[in-house]
Amino acid sequence: MAATDRLSETFSALADPTRRAILARLALGETSVNELAEPFAMSLPAISKHLKVLEHAGLITRGREAQYRPARLEPQALMSIDEWLERYRKLWNERFDRLDAYLQELQSKSPKEKKNARKRRK
Repeated sequence: MAATDRLSETFSALADPTRRAILARLALGETSVNELAEPFAMSLPAISKHLKVLEHAGLITRGREAQYRPARLEPQALMSIDEWLERYRKLWNERFDRLDAYLQELQSKSPKEKKNARKRRK
Protein backbone atom coordinates (compact mmCIF):
# COMPACT_ATOMS: atom_id res chain seq x y z
CA MET A 1 0.00 0.00 0.00
CA ALA A 2 1.31 3.47 -0.84
CA ALA A 3 2.46 5.62 2.07
CA THR A 4 -0.20 8.26 1.44
CA ASP A 5 -2.94 5.62 1.32
CA ARG A 6 -1.71 4.16 4.62
CA LEU A 7 -1.59 7.66 6.07
CA SER A 8 -5.17 8.31 4.94
CA GLU A 9 -6.33 5.09 6.57
CA THR A 10 -4.47 5.97 9.76
CA PHE A 11 -5.93 9.47 9.98
CA SER A 12 -9.38 8.09 9.19
CA ALA A 13 -9.06 5.57 12.02
CA LEU A 14 -7.88 8.29 14.39
CA ALA A 15 -10.80 10.56 13.51
CA ASP A 16 -13.09 8.70 15.90
CA PRO A 17 -12.82 9.57 19.62
CA THR A 18 -13.67 6.01 20.69
CA ARG A 19 -10.78 4.63 18.66
CA ARG A 20 -8.42 7.26 20.08
CA ALA A 21 -9.53 6.26 23.59
CA ILE A 22 -8.89 2.61 22.73
CA LEU A 23 -5.39 3.49 21.56
CA ALA A 24 -4.77 5.47 24.74
CA ARG A 25 -5.74 2.41 26.78
CA LEU A 26 -3.54 0.14 24.65
CA ALA A 27 -0.60 2.48 25.22
CA LEU A 28 -0.64 1.14 28.78
CA GLY A 29 -0.26 -2.44 27.54
CA GLU A 30 -2.12 -5.18 25.71
CA THR A 31 -5.59 -6.08 26.88
CA SER A 32 -8.67 -8.06 25.93
CA VAL A 33 -11.71 -6.84 24.01
CA ASN A 34 -13.83 -7.17 27.14
CA GLU A 35 -11.46 -4.94 29.13
CA LEU A 36 -11.36 -2.41 26.29
CA ALA A 37 -15.16 -2.33 26.15
CA GLU A 38 -15.67 -1.64 29.88
CA PRO A 39 -15.53 2.18 29.84
CA PHE A 40 -17.77 2.52 26.78
CA ALA A 41 -21.56 2.42 26.62
CA MET A 42 -21.59 0.19 23.55
CA SER A 43 -21.84 -3.46 22.68
CA LEU A 44 -18.92 -5.86 22.23
CA PRO A 45 -19.67 -6.11 18.48
CA ALA A 46 -19.42 -2.31 18.21
CA ILE A 47 -16.06 -2.35 20.00
CA SER A 48 -14.95 -5.17 17.71
CA LYS A 49 -15.79 -3.02 14.68
CA HIS A 50 -13.63 -0.22 16.06
CA LEU A 51 -10.82 -2.71 16.64
CA LYS A 52 -11.10 -3.94 13.05
CA VAL A 53 -10.72 -0.39 11.75
CA LEU A 54 -7.66 0.16 13.97
CA GLU A 55 -6.22 -3.19 12.90
CA HIS A 56 -6.81 -2.48 9.20
CA ALA A 57 -5.00 0.86 9.61
CA GLY A 58 -2.07 -0.98 11.18
CA LEU A 59 -2.45 0.80 14.52
CA ILE A 60 -3.06 -2.38 16.51
CA THR A 61 -2.54 -6.12 16.22
CA ARG A 62 -4.64 -8.81 17.81
CA GLY A 63 -3.34 -12.15 18.95
CA ARG A 64 -4.96 -15.36 20.00
CA GLU A 65 -4.10 -17.30 23.12
CA ALA A 66 -6.82 -19.94 23.60
CA GLN A 67 -9.98 -17.87 24.13
CA TYR A 68 -8.04 -14.75 25.10
CA ARG A 69 -7.61 -12.36 22.15
CA PRO A 70 -5.31 -9.59 23.33
CA ALA A 71 -5.03 -6.37 21.36
CA ARG A 72 -1.78 -4.42 21.37
CA LEU A 73 -0.66 -1.05 20.06
CA GLU A 74 1.64 -0.93 17.01
CA PRO A 75 3.74 2.19 17.57
CA GLN A 76 5.34 2.03 14.10
CA ALA A 77 2.08 3.20 12.55
CA LEU A 78 2.09 6.25 14.81
CA MET A 79 5.72 6.91 13.92
CA SER A 80 4.75 7.30 10.25
CA ILE A 81 2.29 10.04 11.27
CA ASP A 82 4.99 11.72 13.32
CA GLU A 83 7.38 11.62 10.34
CA TRP A 84 4.71 13.16 8.11
CA LEU A 85 3.97 15.86 10.68
CA GLU A 86 7.68 16.60 11.18
CA ARG A 87 7.86 18.30 7.77
CA TYR A 88 5.13 20.73 8.82
CA ARG A 89 6.57 21.12 12.31
CA LYS A 90 9.86 22.28 10.76
CA LEU A 91 8.02 24.70 8.46
CA TRP A 92 6.04 26.26 11.31
CA ASN A 93 9.06 26.43 13.61
CA GLU A 94 10.97 28.32 10.91
CA ARG A 95 8.04 30.71 10.45
CA PHE A 96 7.71 31.25 14.20
CA ASP A 97 11.46 31.90 14.46
CA ARG A 98 11.21 34.55 11.73
CA LEU A 99 8.21 36.13 13.45
CA ASP A 100 10.05 36.11 16.77
CA ALA A 101 13.08 37.78 15.17
CA TYR A 102 10.83 40.43 13.61
CA LEU A 103 9.04 41.08 16.92
CA GLN A 104 12.37 41.43 18.72
CA GLU A 105 13.51 43.85 16.04
CA LEU A 106 10.34 45.90 16.50
CA GLN A 107 10.71 45.94 20.28
CA SER A 108 14.26 47.23 20.03
CA LYS A 109 13.24 50.19 17.84
CA SER A 110 11.88 53.52 19.00
CA PRO A 111 8.13 54.23 18.57
CA LYS A 112 8.83 56.40 15.51
CA GLU A 113 10.92 53.66 13.85
CA LYS A 114 8.16 51.11 14.56
CA LYS A 115 5.59 53.30 12.82
CA ASN A 116 7.83 53.71 9.76
CA ALA A 117 8.51 49.96 9.64
CA ARG A 118 4.76 49.22 9.59
CA LYS A 119 4.23 51.71 6.76
CA ARG A 120 6.97 50.05 4.70
CA ARG A 121 5.40 46.59 5.15
CA LYS A 122 2.05 47.81 3.70
